[in-house]
Amino acid sequence: MRILLTGLVASAIMIGSFLLWGGEFELLFTEEGVPKTLGPNGWLLVVGLLILDVFLPIPATAALATLGMTYGPWIGGLYGCLGTFLAGALGYGMCRLANERIARFLVGEVGLAMGKRLFRNSGAWAIALSRWTILLPELLSCFAGLVRMPAKTYFAALACGVAPMSFAYAWLGSTKTAQDNPLLALGLSAAVPVLLWAIVSRCFKPKDSF
Repeated sequence: MRILLTGLVASAIMIGSFLLWGGEFELLFTEEGVPKTLGPNGWLLVVGLLILDVFLPIPATAALATLGMTYGPWIGGLYGCLGTFLAGALGYGMCRLANERIARFLVGEVGLAMGKRLFRNSGAWAIALSRWTILLPELLSCFAGLVRMPAKTYFAALACGVAPMSFAYAWLGSTKTAQDNPLLALGLSAAVPVLLWAIVSRCFKPKDSF
């Protein structure tokens, strides 16, 4: 099935690039596992790199923790939200611009129909809950664009996933208490989107689906 082949190829490229260059990017943010501090305008670099996470093996959690260590959990979290949200918007937007012919070439007729059903029924949940995982956020954002998931629904779900992860890891980088409990940050970034999307989804009507 073409959709499976495309997914495997995309995953292989991401994993390969991480194995080749992931360590180099991680050194930008950590030193012996401890987040580095940035200059007053360092957030611009980090936000830019987070946006490029769609293409490059950026260690997003280390970048978010570094923002928290430098600017505190609230400002650092806001910068993290900006970078990760724009990364999701970039992946979605690029694939949304692809025409139907390109979408069919990448995932096939059957894959396109399956994707539309998936994103119609549970795509928003997948977008919101996948942000703390690896590989899936980029793949799902691109797939959502290919199947023309409504922008209103996509960006609302993206925000519900991005905010908890960004603030949780900024908090992890900013306080000793959080650094002693890293699993708490992971748990928050995975669990809070469930509550957020459960609330936000009530604002959507059936006609917002596709």
